[in-house]
Amino acid sequence: MSVKSFFMKMFMVFALTATTIAANAQEKVEFGAAGDVVSKYLWRGQNYANVSVQPSAWLSYKGFSFTVWGSTGFTKDDMAEIDLILSYEKDGFYASITDYWCAYYGDGTKYFSYKGHSTPHVFEATVGYDFGFLDINWSTNFAGADGFTPKGKRAYSSYFQATVPFSLLTIDWSACVGLTPWATDYYYNATGFAVCDLSLQAAKEINICDSFGFTLFVKYCLNPSTMKSYFLGGISF
Repeated sequence: MSVKSFFMKMFMVFALTATTIAANAQEKVEFGAAGDVVSKYLWRGQNYANVSVQPSAWLSYKGFSFTVWGSTGFTKDDMAEIDLILSYEKDGFYASITDYWCAYYGDGTKYFSYKGHSTPHVFEATVGYDFGFLDINWSTNFAGADGFTPKGKRAYSSYFQATVPFSLLTIDWSACVGLTPWATDYYYNATGFAVCDLSLQAAKEINICDSFGFTLFVKYCLNPSTMKSYFLGGISF
């Protein structure tokens, strides 16, 4: 069995199990909402849009959560996105299934289109563990508009990420490295193992009063795979 086939089967088993357990939860759930405004929408070393508004809302119950996350830019060249995320977290371990929907304004892309060779949806499974001093995770696309290998086969595009958080000078920092382990055109036409994200973020929480505050952050990212670099800023509330 190939490595790609192994991870695909593992993620499919998780998806069925997590969906079944979440559906059986009958107790009261909690609700939350948040939002970001960013000068540039950057994801895994890829630039999808310039100034963007990114709201989110979620329901949670005993470690399970269902989240809706979106990103909206202001020009026709910006990517619009809606993500639906089913996740579970316990004692540092976490896993999720994500339905990504992305489209450019005015290109006629329909949301409820799930045809195998034309859907704008990408389905991804993620497993990870947060040790506190180190957060690592692995993600694999298992269905939808995945990338392809140079031979034209489905790539089961995958991504590994490691993040180290730390505090310095009353500022919260995080250093991150992200990479794709094999060839896929999903991550900027990677022809094999490729480091896509070397980044450092600094964030500072600003409290206006006891009941309201926000976080300012800046981030520098270098994508060695494409030899591009980015600098962005934003606010979270």
